[in-house]
Amino acid sequence: MRCNEKNLQQLMNDIENGKIQLPDFQRDWVWDDYRIKALIASIISNFPIGAAMFLEYGNPEIMFKYREIANAPVTKTIPSELVLDGQQRLTSIYNAMYQKGPVKTITDKKKSITRFYYLDIAFLSNPDNDTIDGIISIPENKLITENFGKEIKTDLSTQEREFALHMYPVNLIFDTIGTQQWQQGYTQYHKFDAEVVNRYYTFYNNIIAKMLQYSFPVITLDKETPREAVCQVFEQVNTGGVSLTVFELVTAIFAMDSFRLREDWQNRKDKYFDDEVLNIVTESDFLLAVTLISNYHRFRDTGKAVSCKKKDVLKLSLDEYQQYADVVSNGFVIACKLLNEERIFSSRDLPYSTQLIPLAVLCALLDKEMKTSTVKEKIKRWYWCGVMGELYGSANETRYVNDVVGVMDWIQADKDEPKTIKECYFNPVRLLGLQTRLSAAYKGIMALILKNGCKDFISGEDMDFTVYKKDSIDIHHIFPQDYCTKQGYPKEKWNSIINKTPITYSTNREIGGVSPSAYIKKIEDKNQVHPDNLDIYLSSHLISTEDIRSDNFDSYFIKRAAKILDLIGSATGKPITNRNSDEIITEFGSEL
Repeated sequence: MRCNEKNLQQLMNDIENGKIQLPDFQRDWVWDDYRIKALIASIISNFPIGAAMFLEYGNPEIMFKYREIANAPVTKTIPSELVLDGQQRLTSIYNAMYQKGPVKTITDKKKSITRFYYLDIAFLSNPDNDTIDGIISIPENKLITENFGKEIKTDLSTQEREFALHMYPVNLIFDTIGTQQWQQGYTQYHKFDAEVVNRYYTFYNNIIAKMLQYSFPVITLDKETPREAVCQVFEQVNTGGVSLTVFELVTAIFAMDSFRLREDWQNRKDKYFDDEVLNIVTESDFLLAVTLISNYHRFRDTGKAVSCKKKDVLKLSLDEYQQYADVVSNGFVIACKLLNEERIFSSRDLPYSTQLIPLAVLCALLDKEMKTSTVKEKIKRWYWCGVMGELYGSANETRYVNDVVGVMDWIQADKDEPKTIKECYFNPVRLLGLQTRLSAAYKGIMALILKNGCKDFISGEDMDFTVYKKDSIDIHHIFPQDYCTKQGYPKEKWNSIINKTPITYSTNREIGGVSPSAYIKKIEDKNQVHPDNLDIYLSSHLISTEDIRSDNFDSYFIKRAAKILDLIGSATGKPITNRNSDEIITEFGSEL
């Protein structure tokens, strides 16, 4: 890496002849009219406008497809450098100050406009005036009008009008011959008036000459810079636009082989990921999964360690992508079906979106074996250990690898349980801390209650996918919030997961804010639900019917907490211990 001051005029010449171009994935130029004027003003005043970052072209591992900067001539020149950071500034300077056509820009309200830019010689000759006010932006027809276009305020439509109004075209600054011809015409138009001539030379010496000497700091990454370093550059220094993702960099790499990764992903998204659960999967998630399965197969063939960090995704070849993309897509579909079986029906209720990646890879690797109950139950056990152990919140790439390798060894080679199962531990006191659906364990417990076969309080229907969609199932309090508040129950108890359950929208309206015994009586009388049937429905939610009918919150709370712990232990294959410790008794008031 090296840093040099580069003459702005030379940079513009290099853009013109194709030596400096853009990686094809760089976003289009979007600077607005005022920002362009401010940039010109900074250069006039010799203020710094920040550094640019270039990548030396020619590294065979980073053969990005390239394109010219907006409005630069289309050439067959292979660039010597690609702009990684500074595109907006360089494109603005090139379009406003170098190329001769109108500049396509936008207003501050994002309306598309085309403009030419001029320097007001008379105004800028006075050093006390604000520079930016002497930069004139004018429409493509070079007319500024008033009264809805009926009156012309400023007319620069001919060179004579430029001379008359002392307006120097900004796009002549780096055109030596064009500037000389304009100067000759200007002074001749004013009949070599001494005041006009002197003012022009003051303007030229103080502004134009200095702009021609303006230097731009450029940091250049050499050809040997690795892909992951280039990706890091975009994440950290591409502040003029929007940071690029690994997916966009891989898109650019694949484009060199005429493969349209973005189009391929969009087709896959429409075909495989248009689902309530899978709609949360991003293009970067998908690439990570493809990299993980590719590296796993390489590990099986060569013994080379599996890895799926950013640098590994950037090393993914097009051949590897094409070999495994369909397999991984199918893996996500199988994973979705498995999650539906576990009563996870939407991405909103998905405990960890991150755990979807190794789950999909495992489903892709096992595929046909997933149809056997033994394999499927092992996958489910691993999944619930990840959720209830709350192990997928950070450092996920390493856990992805450990889990894919570990689960595959566990299933196919009968080796030890994978790391996530071994590390899973659920402290019973954690139940009190699960107050909102922001935590994975909270969502997981709700899914386990649904899976346990809970029924609607009124209709008695099983809360399966059909009912979930039809009746807008959501999570609500069993002992209602208003009632608990009036009774003075501790919020950490009544607002915890222990006092919540999946309830349909219509049933929740019947519950209201009264005591459980009151809303139970209402359900039985108004909806003609037999008490014996209602007891069955309530029990399916792990609710003690005796306690809820007598409004015995404390007894109900302890019994339901114990049953939830039983559910967790069953799902993870790791019975919950420490249920009669001093800590449990202190927090809950009783053993669990």
